[in-house]
Amino acid sequence: MNELTVDLQRIVEAPGAPSDADFERWAQAAWLGENPSEVTIRIVASDESAELNSQYRGKSGPTNVLSFPFEAPAGITVPLAGDLIICAPVVEKEATEQQKTLTEHWAHMVVHGMLHLQGYDHIDDNDAEVMEALEIRLLGQLGFSNPYETEETEKDS
Repeated sequence: MNELTVDLQRIVEAPGAPSDADFERWAQAAWLGENPSEVTIRIVASDESAELNSQYRGKSGPTNVLSFPFEAPAGITVPLAGDLIICAPVVEKEATEQQKTLTEHWAHMVVHGMLHLQGYDHIDDNDAEVMEALEIRLLGQLGFSNPYETEETEKDS
């Protein structure tokens, strides 16, 4: 198994947030790189998420997860995958809206963010299919159900 070091920063107290061990297990499961690396997972409140979402994506309001892949300067090799910024209030709200357990949704956000750090995206349909299939497989290996099932069921009705 490839080694991934997880640096967890809990900026906001989120009573429903998973344990450090859960965050580490989920991030490591989603690290597909061949070399050891490190990721920072920062759990934030809505204001920090909204500020970063506006600054880096030009979108207003907080969002569930922001991924910042580490881009090393030329000639520098540092084993850093990057940073994940996860907004606790948004994750809690979405879990309720999507009728998922809080743990399920936190796990999905970590796996989703980790894949973004590794270059996966969902901007076009083909890329989205590849990324979603990988998320479903990785979450399944961790014992979670398909995170898109409830959304697809709602879309069909």
